[in-house]
Amino acid sequence: MPAKKDSSHVLRLLPGADLKGAIQDFVNKKDIKAGWILSCAGSLIEYSIRFANQPAAFKDTGHFEIVSLSGTVSISGSHLHISISDSNGKTIGGHLMEGCKVYTTAEIVLIESGKYIFARERDGSTSWRELQVTKK
Repeated sequence: MPAKKDSSHVLRLLPGADLKGAIQDFVNKKDIKAGWILSCAGSLIEYSIRFANQPAAFKDTGHFEIVSLSGTVSISGSHLHISISDSNGKTIGGHLMEGCKVYTTAEIVLIESGKYIFARERDGSTSWRELQVTKK
């Protein structure tokens, strides 16, 4: 039997939406077992980002452009990284956390795999639930 083809999904988040929560809600609603972010254009009025090797998220308010959003998504959990820039072009990035509130919009394109299933499980290599990939 031939493998199912990849498919694309497009969503637009409205002002006030929580970026991470809304993406995960969409993934859960569409029952996406393996996917990845292709692109995201938009802006935030609040951010919550965990920087590299830090135990907690850093938060701030203002006006920020989403410069990039990347990562894997699945009904068993997602792992997303974001870069944002302020009104002076200063750019920061890290692990996307709950609490990133959309300012004007977030236009997101994601691809759903027809070939793989992503799971997040503790495998002993780190203390985190890490990506496990299996073929459908």
